[in-house]
Amino acid sequence: MTRRATLVATAVSLLLILAIYFGSRLLRDFDSALLPYAVATVFLAFGVAYRYTVWISAPGARRLFTKGWGSLFSVENFRKAPTALPRMIATYLGLQKFLGARSHARWAAHQLIFWGCVLAAAITFPLTWGWFTFTSSTGAGPGYEMRIWGFKVLGYDSSSLIGWLLFHGLDIAAVLVIPGASYFLYRRMKDRGAMTGQRFAYDLVPLIALIVVSVTGLLLTFSSIFLHGGGYEFLALLHMVSVVFTLIYIPFGKFFHIVQRPAAVGMQLFKYTARQKDEVFHCRRCDTPIDTAPYVENLEATMRDLKLDFAEWAEYCPRCKRELRGNAYLSHVKKGFK
Repeated sequence: MTRRATLVATAVSLLLILAIYFGSRLLRDFDSALLPYAVATVFLAFGVAYRYTVWISAPGARRLFTKGWGSLFSVENFRKAPTALPRMIATYLGLQKFLGARSHARWAAHQLIFWGCVLAAAITFPLTWGWFTFTSSTGAGPGYEMRIWGFKVLGYDSSSLIGWLLFHGLDIAAVLVIPGASYFLYRRMKDRGAMTGQRFAYDLVPLIALIVVSVTGLLLTFSSIFLHGGGYEFLALLHMVSVVFTLIYIPFGKFFHIVQRPAAVGMQLFKYTARQKDEVFHCRRCDTPIDTAPYVENLEATMRDLKLDFAEWAEYCPRCKRELRGNAYLSHVKKGFK
């Protein structure tokens, strides 16, 4: 598995290097000042591909991967429920409504981090790879052109609203990320439930890294506008180091769930299509609906693959499980103390 994961990760990294080379028009549009960022994205691709390959080698993850992505690309599912996939992508990946059931504050903070990071990635990665270029079309004047792979897609005035949004897109992303990450950092410092099982490297470092990246990015803008470039070189170096560290850290930290989430969307679609067919599994003891029959069968098969000898428990509802465990305790454990 290690050899296979290494080969897959190497192939993905080489494909990204080729995409950078040809996407930047044989490096003509590649900015050498952004080389450390580009190298970090190659390491990011290697780490994500490596860990993803290892992850789906486990029985449970392999079934999730197979069923999830199979449902995503199923022609039958699209024909029977053409709006289901876009709706789940919007609600499960975009709006993440399942978090609202836990806490509205957590949902809002998660949305700030999510959309801030999406905006930052949408701007940073293409620029780093040389796919996007912004060039002046009027010499020293305010006219600019945005080109993708060398093709002009937009002309704008730098003093217009569009120009301001394009030039300050990363600042907007930072303003979104800072309050969201700060909320979770504060919660992990104060909430006893969150403090109990947290780990510094796994839970706190990603939040600190996001805040450092965002703050140093805003300081770069502050330096260029209000300090006439004072301290800009030091801030640029600090920002680069923080961004490179964060990108390399993603495959090995908590943020890896970002890569795993699309497969979970496929599993939700898998369960949804089964409900449409009325394939609902009922509890063997009280006949309460548990979940879809294919989902329960998939769970039982995974438990058997893991050599867990209680796969049949998946066929009982949570209340019946608690009652059966209680009766077993009274019959076999407490009885021994008489």
